[in-house]
Amino acid sequence: MSLQADFDRAAEDVRKLKTRPEDEELKELYGLYKQSVIGDVDIECPGMLDLKGKAKWEAWNLQKGLSKEDAMTAYISKAKELIEKYGI
Repeated sequence: MSLQADFDRAAEDVRKLKTRPEDEELKELYGLYKQSVIGDVDIECPGMLDLKGKAKWEAWNLQKGLSKEDAMTAYISKAKELIEKYGI
């Protein structure tokens, strides 16, 4: 299977987890997903009052500089880890 197909499968499977992962795990997954799909963060950081938006932006910004392929590989790896931990 291609990297893109593996990535798409991992993204689908993560949505079926039996238990909600911890916030830190979700943020890491989110950052890797955005880096895989869009690349480096391309929006302004949300304001202080938008806590959720700011956390998501920071998670994405942590992946800055990572190639889309490397981000996909890391996302797939993290998704497999969460699937083993929480089950689907």
